[in-house]
Amino acid sequence: MHKGPGLFLKVSMILGFAFLYAPIIILIVYSFNESKLVTVWGGFSTKWYVSLWQNQGLMDAAKISAGVAVTASTLATVLGVLAGFILARVPRFFGRTLFSGMVLAPLVMPDVIIGLSLLLSFIAISLDRGFITLVIAHATFSMCYVAVVVQARLAGFDTSVEEAAQDLGARPLTVFFRITLPLIAPAVAAGWLLSFTLSLDDLVIASFVTGPGSTTLPMKIFSSVRLGVTPEINAIATILIGLVATGTVIYSLMLKRAVALRIRAEQAMKG
Repeated sequence: MHKGPGLFLKVSMILGFAFLYAPIIILIVYSFNESKLVTVWGGFSTKWYVSLWQNQGLMDAAKISAGVAVTASTLATVLGVLAGFILARVPRFFGRTLFSGMVLAPLVMPDVIIGLSLLLSFIAISLDRGFITLVIAHATFSMCYVAVVVQARLAGFDTSVEEAAQDLGARPLTVFFRITLPLIAPAVAAGWLLSFTLSLDDLVIASFVTGPGSTTLPMKIFSSVRLGVTPEINAIATILIGLVATGTVIYSLMLKRAVALRIRAEQAMKG
């Protein structure tokens, strides 16, 4: 007879989740604190969210971070999908080991090394640091995550549909855009969301490659926190948590829909 998890496992799970999520819950609760002191509860209030919208410095940094994150994650997704497709579908070609190592290197490379190397590269080509350098830097280190996700999805991919389309005269490019890409869309979306989150969260690399007038939100928050945590920081952190949670829910719904469509297609093929 199968028994459920024991008391030890239940307690360990509860403590683990509490360790991970209790600070986040406390941060969200204190973002609605009436008091200016972040450690003293003074009653429920949303005034810090109103004050946040009036803080021009934080708003400008948020706009820059959002623009960089969207642009960099889109570029990283395009490059990552191509890299993952090549690694999954082309088993042998000259320089494959070097190509694979270069694609996956940012996964294990310290952020300080990536930031310093990119800074030296931008100086060498006389490229002014700003929005463009931020996009290039974030796309560089987040592209590998998209490639890994797409490669893993294609590793267990049923190629019979692609082969059938090719037998009917479809060109490889047509097969990719009309068959392969729609079927791996959840993996592509996951890679984009992961890249977006990494770009939005980055502090170390951005500190190396940013310039005047291109301060990102993490850099602005870090500089503000050094002078003391304010309820406005709690408010903007809560908004970021809400955005990430919304993206996670959307991706889960997309994945659920994709699985349902795949099951229906398999049932239709069997029938």
